[in-house]
Amino acid sequence: MYRLVEPGDMHVKFDRDTCVGMFQCVAEWDAFEKDLNDGKADLRGSEEEDEGVFVVDVPDGEEFDAKFAARVCPVDAIEVYDDDGEQVV
Repeated sequence: MYRLVEPGDMHVKFDRDTCVGMFQCVAEWDAFEKDLNDGKADLRGSEEEDEGVFVVDVPDGEEFDAKFAARVCPVDAIEVYDDDGEQVV
């Protein structure tokens, strides 16, 4: 289960407006899912932080998948932050 961001947790920021719907993130981390109606990905369990920007904590054991999903995004719509709040991807 994905949880909303709490201080001290690795988390992901997803700029849905930047997403172009290549869905490479969906193949790498199951927190992302296809929204074929909009032609964009959705980040399950996330909370909208700013307009079009969604945030969710990365569950233990899924750090590698979250980072890889960010790395394969062709438009850099996904950012990963460590537990100190520093961007790592």
